[in-house]
Amino acid sequence: MPTIKILPHAEYCPQGAEVSAPAGTSICEALLENNINIEHACDLSCACTTCHVVVREGFDSLGELDESEEDLLDRAWGLEPNSRLSCQAILAQTDVVVEIPRYSINHAKENH
Repeated sequence: MPTIKILPHAEYCPQGAEVSAPAGTSICEALLENNINIEHACDLSCACTTCHVVVREGFDSLGELDESEEDLLDRAWGLEPNSRLSCQAILAQTDVVVEIPRYSINHAKENH
């Protein structure tokens, strides 16, 4: 079972965290199941960018990006070459290290 190491984030996991999840699970699902309440405004349907993460290690082991994820990522705050939408980043058998960006574009949360 792969491990996800989450780097410290002031709001979601100030001390950082490590969680395990079965291969085939999305990073977002794994975080939510382990009480790391990452934003996911579209309920994991690949319709927003609120669950954006930067994969610091293990990027190539994740399931491939599809066209809709690539299009949405262009709108994510703090986009990097190893960015993924955590709802679409499916774990394989390799451990990963992720960073949750400091900000997210979530109009619902921001009362827009």
